[in-house]
Amino acid sequence: MKRQKRDRLSRAHSKGYQAGIAGRSKDNCPFQSSEVRSEWLGGWREAIGDRNLGLIK
Repeated sequence: MKRQKRDRLSRAHSKGYQAGIAGRSKDNCPFQSSEVRSEWLGGWREAIGDRNLGLIK
């Protein structure tokens, strides 16, 4: 049970990261649940930070 939950959260994080890389708005977050949503936003913020540092073209 715990493993599934972690997988779902890490998947949400990577989806958020991909959205950030693609330059999409954080308003595009598809999740309603606050736990999963905050994981997605964490990935999104990480991607935006990486883009701003020039790590991603």
